[in-house]
Amino acid sequence: MEEVDSVFYTDHSGRVSGNPLLDQLPSYQSLLYRRKSSTVASKRRSSSRARLGSSGSGKWGVSTFGRNEEKPKSQAARRPVRELPKTMAEKRTDETQRLEENRELDRLGQLRLSARRFLRRLREDAHEWLSSLKLWRGDIHLIEGMFGTGILSYFSFLRFLVTLNMIIFVLMFSFVMLPIIVAPTASGNITYSQNDGGPCGVYPSSARRGLVIFHQHITDLLSGGGFLEQTYLFYGYYKVDKIHFPKATYNLPLAYLLVTIAYLFLSLIWIVKRSATGFKRNLVQDEDRFQSFCNKIFSGWDFCITNENAVRLKRSSLLYELRTDLEEERIKQKIADRTSRERCRIYLIRLVLNLFVIAVLAGCFYSIYEATVFSQREQMKMKKENFIVDLVYEYLPSIVITMANFITPLLFSVIINYEDYSPAFEIRFTLMRCVFMRLTSIGVLLFSLWSQVTKCDDGDCICGYNHKLYSCWETRVGQEMYKLTIFDFIIIVAVTIFVEFPRKLIVNYCDCGLAKWWGQQEFAIPQNVLEIVYGQTICWIGTFYSPLLPAICTIKYIFIFYIKKVTLIYNCRPATRPFRASSSNFFFLVVLLIGLALACLPVSFSLAQIKASQACGPFVNYTTSWEVLPTTVSQLPHGIKTLLFALSSEAFAVSFFVVTCLAMFYVIALAGAHKRVINQLREQLAMDGRDKRFLIQKLCQAQKVSAVQSPVSKSQPRRSSSRSSPSYHTSFSNNFNEAVFLAQPPPNSSTHV
Repeated sequence: MEEVDSVFYTDHSGRVSGNPLLDQLPSYQSLLYRRKSSTVASKRRSSSRARLGSSGSGKWGVSTFGRNEEKPKSQAARRPVRELPKTMAEKRTDETQRLEENRELDRLGQLRLSARRFLRRLREDAHEWLSSLKLWRGDIHLIEGMFGTGILSYFSFLRFLVTLNMIIFVLMFSFVMLPIIVAPTASGNITYSQNDGGPCGVYPSSARRGLVIFHQHITDLLSGGGFLEQTYLFYGYYKVDKIHFPKATYNLPLAYLLVTIAYLFLSLIWIVKRSATGFKRNLVQDEDRFQSFCNKIFSGWDFCITNENAVRLKRSSLLYELRTDLEEERIKQKIADRTSRERCRIYLIRLVLNLFVIAVLAGCFYSIYEATVFSQREQMKMKKENFIVDLVYEYLPSIVITMANFITPLLFSVIINYEDYSPAFEIRFTLMRCVFMRLTSIGVLLFSLWSQVTKCDDGDCICGYNHKLYSCWETRVGQEMYKLTIFDFIIIVAVTIFVEFPRKLIVNYCDCGLAKWWGQQEFAIPQNVLEIVYGQTICWIGTFYSPLLPAICTIKYIFIFYIKKVTLIYNCRPATRPFRASSSNFFFLVVLLIGLALACLPVSFSLAQIKASQACGPFVNYTTSWEVLPTTVSQLPHGIKTLLFALSSEAFAVSFFVVTCLAMFYVIALAGAHKRVINQLREQLAMDGRDKRFLIQKLCQAQKVSAVQSPVSKSQPRRSSSRSSPSYHTSFSNNFNEAVFLAQPPPNSSTHV
């Protein structure tokens, strides 16, 4: 007798036989096609497995079904009843069953169960309590309800930066400032860093003497000079080597260096951790364009919106997203249909425009360099002009940087229209150009400063830096970062008061065509994010030179939050081009990560390469700031020193690199296996959809046959169900409770391979 391979079902007697209806399912036909296309050996192996499966399919199928059902049931049993997706009647039934099961448990089991429930409730209460302590919780919920999750992402990002700066300030205050403050009250003996008394150790005081005019205090407050220069605000004040407490000695230079490394490393870990979720979401969304369409159509609505204007805006934004996606598909098709001549023309246009962009960036960078050099030269003159001119000289680099950051985005938005990119890529490419402009301008400013610091009139700098003009060059760098922070905040406030608010009044109360064409100010999320990322990059760079700068940035971001909230509600409207919350969060963190990488470069260069000032700061006794670390390691016990040297050796580095490569290869292989499983599951889902469609078609056909036969059945006496000719509809209704098959098959039907 020839072996068969069938689709099995269980009838009332427990026997297993084939079902011709289920044999016609597309998924089963696809399985047969794959088996026919395989080799003879694989056919034999598969047929033998099929025989083994068919011989015990009744018991095996039931047991497998039971095992598969046990896991969801156990998971559902562990979840609270109120969280189950069931009706109230079913929840009451489940609660009654759980109470009966608990009565049957012994005392130890009941004790474990009650302890588990108590810990779960304690964890939930703690989570709710911590959520209630989040900063601006009510304000952010209000913004989310009025404008949706896209704009919410900006304010959540701002809250994250406030928290990050607060933690950085706590680190700097706890390990650098607090020991100096508590040393006199804790019987601590402070040992100050000593210099050799040569010309490199002279640090003239910049405090004003005699009668001081009021506007000079304003100049000092805005520039960080005068009475602020030799305070806790700047690097030069911390001229402490060691603090001797009764039972311990505190090494302040080592603490200063380690805290700098710690806040940069903490920022890196925190940003990467937050961006991982957004990266996975973006990866899933960009995987399949059809999935993107489905997400927008079936799950694109934001149910947090409660404002009527926001509802209309969300509707138009969804419409815009769909149009954008369709436009991208059209442009992709257009790109695929381009001839060689059209490609050459487009590439030539892009080349010319990118050369123009490079020329614009080079001009901006050169202007920043010249402005910095001119500002430093004018500040070194003993003769001072009037108050306004002195303030312009102080803030000239900041003014030039702000003008460049204002002009170049407008120019980039015009240029991108002629490069023939897709709409989504236009936004990303323009933003990346703006990010490059904003962050690189800080690097050009620092390069300009260091070119002046390391340049001496005599040719060779006897101190390693220009000690005549910059007796404490770290404080001068800290002052420039301080001025950039203050000026950035002034610009944000000034734009809100003198640009956005008058524009709102003009648009609302002026009926002229120009005002209607100008329109209300849009709350552009990417541009606002670039502003705070620019400020955060300045904060990371300046914290080493100005330890109190994180506290200033924290206060600044708190004010910015309320300013942006007011201007969003009263002055601006959300942008017509939407920014999804998931993609925007990931984009914000990527830009912030770029800013952190840029901040690490100048700080690392100044720590390792530029000679530390000999007149100020905690590193007077060292050639460079990094030298304190190997000096401290050399004073440790022999065992610890040997361990640290082994960890920093080439052998350990090579071994660590090999282990890292192996782990990376394993992760890559695991990701490939997961991707194959995902593809198989996608195929299975597609087959399930085809099977459902096929079964619905058969059911409709059965209903039509039943409708045709119903008049005949009324005219003739009803026969017994055992003698009647079964149809799909009657068999479905008769066997619905068993839910195993749809049709009553002939006794000897089977499907042959």
